[in-house]
Amino acid sequence: MAKRDLKFTRNIGIMAHIDAGKTTTSERILFYTGKTHRIGEVHDGAATMDWMVQEQERGITITSAATTAFWHYNGDVYQINLIDTPGHVDFTVEVERSLRVLDGTVATFCAVGRVQPQSETVWRQADKYGVPKIAYVNKMDRVGADFLACVEEIHTKLGANAVPICLPIGSEDKFKGIVDLLSRKAYVYDTSDNLVNYELQDVPENMVDEVERWRDKLIEAAAECDEALMEKYFESPDSLTEEEVIAALRKGTIAMQIIPACCGSSFKNKGVQFLLDAVMRYLPSPLDKGNTVGTVPGTDEETFRKPEATEPFSALVFKIATDPFVGRLAFMRVYSGRVDAGSYVHNTRTGKKERIARLYQMHSNHQNPIEFVEAGDICAAVGFKDLRTGDTICDEAHPIALESMEFPDPVIGIAVEPKTQGDLDKLGIALGKLAEEDPTFTVKSDHETGQTVISGMGELHLDIIVDRLRREFGVEINQGAPQVNYKETITKPVQHREVFKKQSGGRGKFADIIVEIGPADEGATGLQFENVVKGGNIPKEFVPAVQKGFESAMANGVLAGYEVPSMKVTLIDGSFHPVDSDQLSFELAARMAFRHACPKAGPVLLEPIMNLEVVTPEEYMGDIVGDLNRRRGQINAMDSTANGARIVRAFVPLAEQFGYVTILRTLSSGRATSTMSFDHYAEVPANLAKDIIEKSGYKADDDE
Repeated sequence: MAKRDLKFTRNIGIMAHIDAGKTTTSERILFYTGKTHRIGEVHDGAATMDWMVQEQERGITITSAATTAFWHYNGDVYQINLIDTPGHVDFTVEVERSLRVLDGTVATFCAVGRVQPQSETVWRQADKYGVPKIAYVNKMDRVGADFLACVEEIHTKLGANAVPICLPIGSEDKFKGIVDLLSRKAYVYDTSDNLVNYELQDVPENMVDEVERWRDKLIEAAAECDEALMEKYFESPDSLTEEEVIAALRKGTIAMQIIPACCGSSFKNKGVQFLLDAVMRYLPSPLDKGNTVGTVPGTDEETFRKPEATEPFSALVFKIATDPFVGRLAFMRVYSGRVDAGSYVHNTRTGKKERIARLYQMHSNHQNPIEFVEAGDICAAVGFKDLRTGDTICDEAHPIALESMEFPDPVIGIAVEPKTQGDLDKLGIALGKLAEEDPTFTVKSDHETGQTVISGMGELHLDIIVDRLRREFGVEINQGAPQVNYKETITKPVQHREVFKKQSGGRGKFADIIVEIGPADEGATGLQFENVVKGGNIPKEFVPAVQKGFESAMANGVLAGYEVPSMKVTLIDGSFHPVDSDQLSFELAARMAFRHACPKAGPVLLEPIMNLEVVTPEEYMGDIVGDLNRRRGQINAMDSTANGARIVRAFVPLAEQFGYVTILRTLSSGRATSTMSFDHYAEVPANLAKDIIEKSGYKADDDE
């Protein structure tokens, strides 16, 4: 097979706030690239990329769907690997893991809502992974649409250098096309038939001055991205060719100095072809992203792979999905080399060999079998025994560990039990599969009550899980009231000596440790452990056991048994017995030291605080703010939108927010909307903490 030129590959995602039109845009891309022959509409529940029953019923995207399409641009054929991501904050993990493996993204904005809370979240996620962006302002046909106002908000709210590459011809119901600022050509769309073609015309007379003004700004922004072009621009601004400007804009976009901004109305089939051309022009290919850096497994030594099919194979598994027909599908991005179906690869996490039974190119939930994959591809594979999200698979002779992904902890849980005893085993298997697919969904058994508690990112997240249990796995369950995932922490350092002795005939147990425990340094997570023991008072081989004891004890705090996310422990001194001391003795001594010292270290309960944004007509402001105050809300800002609505931003404890959507509808006669995302953990007020601790009925088990 002819060697593929990677410069004609684009691995892109579409990300946005909920309801900005991501899936509608994806559907139009599939239609115009010839991947589908009819347009699937989200509101009809017929969108190709929203294939889950729950997505079709609710008109939202829950899981990121991948597909491959081809686009002709400038006489070349480009391969697009496209991932459509969810907008709802409860499924933020889907965006996170998609952005980790993409080379570029189309940030979609609603021309009326502009930069909304989840737009900011996904933008930060893309920045975290260094993903270049194009801004696409959608819904230009809606009342209140304003392209340039949206570009201005990208500047002010996201701190990004967004530069228009086109201007809309009209807006709202008069939106009929766009002007390409570089070529000075107007794309005027013909809406008389469903094929929706456009005509290239001259710039409308009433727009000539405006087009020239914005064209100058665009060329100036391009010149700032390239020194050689900047010199030429100062000498003679008119001498710059279209190709030179495009090359400079591309360079600036890939370096994340500039965000090309275009507009359209995906639902009305306007502006999507121009967007596709912009993706080919400005977003990077795998070659532009350069070498992929990783480490040699088991060391901190850096190593890298070039994006070439001749390099040793390396890929990152970014998603596990369960398919009723082929079993566990592992979605992966190939960074280097080539691998054939049926061959063996090395998993750097487990250190074991795994066989790739079959390889698939994905189109939403359909799999097209393929013989091999190589650098730059996004594909799915089956046949793995032990593979998790974030694993690196590679050539056994040339191991590499790529940077994995970090996922937020769940903030809300519910207790579940099967309605019939016969469903008990089915429930366990189903929950195991769902937890494997979704790193932000966890399952725990509560030893005190014997209950199974499932936790996720929000009420909608858990609703979908329960619905999937019923439909996909045929398990009917009873569920308890939602529970908040509290955490515990300590607020002051204390010194403590723990002597652990057990004599029961024969060899006994003995360990003696002196430790200082206290809050972790700012920004640190997990256990910060320091050993300052002098003179071998505790032999080196017992020190890791002390660390292990504290780490395992942090799973259950002393107040109500909630996890302690971070703390600092310094091992100061101690003693040992030449016969009775062993690693287990020191591990148990550490666990008991945690139990006995924490109550003296000012333990407090922490609760998840949510970032809430409410958009409401002016007349309901008083009631809504009053209600938020009753919920212990802390109002941070109040703004107005262009169409006269008011925006309230507040921090509100999750414990006060259950069922809030229904209450908000009542307060505003159904006219206000809200979005909520996890922000941080904060201390629970003492009077409320007392009730929570009493209700938990938690008793620390001293007798380890």
